Amino acid sequence: MRVTIIGTGNMARGIGTRLLAGGHEVTLLGTEAGKAEGLARELGGSARAGAVGDPVEGEVVVLAVPYEAAGEVVRSYGEELSGKVVVDITNPVDWQTLDGLVTPPESSAAEEIQGSAHEGARVVKAFNTTFAGTLVEGRVAGQPLDVFIAGDDGEAKETVAHLARDGGLVAIDAGPLRRARELERLAFLGITLQQPLGLNFRSAWKLIS
Repeated sequence: MRVTIIGTGNMARGIGTRLLAGGHEVTLLGTEAGKAEGLARELGGSARAGAVGDPVEGEVVVLAVPYEAAGEVVRSYGEELSGKVVVDITNPVDWQTLDGLVTPPESSAAEEIQGSAHEGARVVKAFNTTFAGTLVEGRVAGQPLDVFIAGDDGEAKETVAHLARDGGLVAIDAGPLRRARELERLAFLGITLQQPLGLNFRSAWKLIS
């Protein structure tokens, strides 16, 4: 499968690593060409580089950008995202106070992005509860990472689940897109626990039965 990742930061590195491990093709689009090219070289394999604004290739687009930038990205691509699976990995954390999320309780980053996207774009929430370093490894304490997936389009969710499984991860269907509200709060809790527990962003949420 061909996947375009918009962004060149740590999460782009982690998700790109899992996608390539699963045998998929990755194109990285960055605001700085040098960063995209450098990350593509680091990841190796089929990874290619481009610039934000270049055409998006493949069936899946991953928004590996901050929450504050995600809405503008989907608006700028407009009709080009119609029919594509758009994976929102963002967490709308209030980074000034670390006291909560900036989205209202009755909404989520994913739902806002769906509202900003052109009709036909199929937004799926995923990877927001996983940390970048753990994605590179794919495991924590010998256990594969769980990827919680929320969305209103069953086929789109299964596409993301397929990518996760191919990369050695465990895909968990968390329900409709509105469940992104809970997933974003779960991610926020995980972030706030890192310093007091000395976890150094090497922890993971694991569903065990």
